[in-house]
Amino acid sequence: MTLQPIRRYGFDAAILFSDILVIPDALGQTVRFEENVGPLLFPSLRDKKSIESLKPHQIMAHLAPVLETVRLLKANLPVETALIGFAGAPWTVASYMVAGEGVRDQLPAREFAYRDPDGFAQLIELLVGATVEYLSAQVNAGAEALQLFDTWAGSLSEREFQRWCVAPTREIVQRLRASFPDVPIIGFPRGVGPLYADFCRQTKVTAVSIDHGLPLDWARKHLQPDVIVQGNLDPLLLVAGGEAMRNEAQRILDILARSYDGARFIFNLGHGIVPQTPPEHVQELVALIKQWRP
Repeated sequence: MTLQPIRRYGFDAAILFSDILVIPDALGQTVRFEENVGPLLFPSLRDKKSIESLKPHQIMAHLAPVLETVRLLKANLPVETALIGFAGAPWTVASYMVAGEGVRDQLPAREFAYRDPDGFAQLIELLVGATVEYLSAQVNAGAEALQLFDTWAGSLSEREFQRWCVAPTREIVQRLRASFPDVPIIGFPRGVGPLYADFCRQTKVTAVSIDHGLPLDWARKHLQPDVIVQGNLDPLLLVAGGEAMRNEAQRILDILARSYDGARFIFNLGHGIVPQTPPEHVQELVALIKQWRP
């Protein structure tokens, strides 16, 4: 699944095709996917006792097939194509582990964090360690850059965002840099608006992915001077295609790629590609980007 789009479209980078919930599964929480429902995790974690039942010692043995996939990808990618490893950020992964499924506004995890912040911190700390171990192994297997997806960061209040998103990400970045100082790290705190700037300052990520709701001029002014910006075409525009897609892609390029002669910009979507996306729209978008000149 990772190699197929590279062969078809010639992207500049490939990202590991895996799921953010491989870590809960490796920790001993049963994970399965139900059609038209999504991921289901059992048992859900609602107290310290359930957290203490997790098995961090078995993580790397359980994730061995993923790491073998990274090695195979590295061996089969064109030499000019970078390989990006990735993992879910602790807050987003914890939200699934607590609720036992994807829940709107992440209410179970947020309630747990308010009711028992020490217990929730224990889960976050465990996930920080597991994530560092997992991403380090991906680098050793061939990943040349890393990305942390915090898909549900936008559901947190400002203070909770600092504690459950910024602080864990900062810890992960610091620990990875101690071992791999030259490996770029991309953060993605989706949906946090102006808190993106504080996230970048405090975590010291190399680059930041921005969602399609973030104003481009704001990103150019407040983010690009300090970090590489990645984003942010609305995935549904890739479904719609046509003039709407072309115009917005052109606008993104004109505002963000023209800054710093493109040295601080990576074109991407504002979130993941959706299943109903016509392949010919992807082909057209790739051609538009490759033909663009500052």
